[in-house]
Amino acid sequence: MKAVQFSEHGRRDVLEYGEFPDPDIDRDEVLVDVKAAALNHLDVFTRMGLGALSRLDLEMPHIPGSDAAGVVEEVGEDVERFEPGDRVAVSAGLACGHCEHCRDGDPTMCVDFRILGEHTRGVHSELTAVPAENLVPVADGIDWEVAAAAPLVFQTAWRMLVTRADLDPGEKILVLGASGGVGHAAVQIADYIGAEVYATASTDEKLEYAAELGADHTINYDEENFAEAIEEATDGRGVDVVVDHIGKATWQDSLSSLVKGGRVVTCGATTGRDPETDINAIFWNQLEIYGSTMGTPGEVDDVLDLVWEGAFEPRIRETFPMSEIADAHEMIEEREGFGKVVVVPDSEL
Repeated sequence: MKAVQFSEHGRRDVLEYGEFPDPDIDRDEVLVDVKAAALNHLDVFTRMGLGALSRLDLEMPHIPGSDAAGVVEEVGEDVERFEPGDRVAVSAGLACGHCEHCRDGDPTMCVDFRILGEHTRGVHSELTAVPAENLVPVADGIDWEVAAAAPLVFQTAWRMLVTRADLDPGEKILVLGASGGVGHAAVQIADYIGAEVYATASTDEKLEYAAELGADHTINYDEENFAEAIEEATDGRGVDVVVDHIGKATWQDSLSSLVKGGRVVTCGATTGRDPETDINAIFWNQLEIYGSTMGTPGEVDDVLDLVWEGAFEPRIRETFPMSEIADAHEMIEEREGFGKVVVVPDSEL
């Protein structure tokens, strides 16, 4: 088969698309013929050796990628949920299955939680071997690009808003980076819940897209400070919830944007993970800070059912052949466009 791969960490020029041994499947795994895959900022960090958990002693060459969708080719002898010909998408969280958190039904809290493509071989290839428990059925009629683009960001945003922040109808929420994968999913989920949605992006075009997806108010962060804009728009009150996956560049303003007793929920830090924090603001305003990582199987099923039904729309900013993977990474790094970047095996074009 052919696969996206790199043999050392570094800039985009370490990426190659070439021959790689076909994967063998274990008893509990499924071999998937990949029809489309999608990128996340995680792929850039993994390529550069900047994984959040610093467990990047990867076997080289490494295949990146956490999002993909395709057709089941073969199943291991212990697999009962799927059979050849089934349409499936990948849910990338890997858990041990036996620690106290796994036993309590929340594998995202697993003491050995890992992610396909970051800590193990990923799915940006013509074929991929994936544990059956990491696959979800894809409804008939769903485009492969949509099926590949939806799982990671929509489960992440769903858990952030529904489970962790417990967003209620009528509450005010600020979504930072609304043009990205998690951001554009969070805007739609917040609107679905019935919240009043504020969204930030760097261009008016991106903000127009955010408004189309449910943002009630938009803020161009290149033209004004979003915390000051929130203060003015809410008559000094602030918002109930801030979705911040940006990190160092936005953290202090995120705290400043909250009402007393407000919540900030974070799933990442694309601009850096070591921001300055005004601790006085946290205790004096009795703020709550929630970390969130991906989603449980139940949360994945809940949100993807809504995607397949058309309640949510994964936006595709551009689709590349896998042979042009460096250009796809560049689009992610430069924050160009709105929504998800998708790659397709050259053999599928």
